[in-house]
Amino acid sequence: MSEIDVRIADWQRDNAELRRIRETVFIAEQSVPPELEWDSDDADAVHFLALEDGYAIGTARLLGDGHIGRVSVLRDWRGMNVGEALMRAVIAEAERRGLEEQHLSAQVHATAFYERLGFEVISEEFLEAGIPHVDMLRKSQ
Repeated sequence: MSEIDVRIADWQRDNAELRRIRETVFIAEQSVPPELEWDSDDADAVHFLALEDGYAIGTARLLGDGHIGRVSVLRDWRGMNVGEALMRAVIAEAERRGLEEQHLSAQVHATAFYERLGFEVISEEFLEAGIPHVDMLRKSQ
């Protein structure tokens, strides 16, 4: 595997790549209804793309209130620290913007991943798009 680069994406210019990844992971693999995947927050969010040799393989977004979401990595690149690289870039950008608390809704199976990055579970389990989730919070040092 080549080195993974993470960069801030432009919602307009990089839209096809962002949509390709999210549609593959959330809509096709996890059966999230399209009307729940796409929302008005996308236009104002800071989007991130993880790339291997220029090919987009993962994405995430950061909202102005510190909410991190839509973290997704294509199946063939899972388990290769792509998600960690994405999250570290998102956290760094949140902190650069003065967002001392970052929060997200994590799929329950991914809580250990987020805990390794400093997030703590702050809610009971709930269903979102039919998938068990918990709310998590990270406070910057």
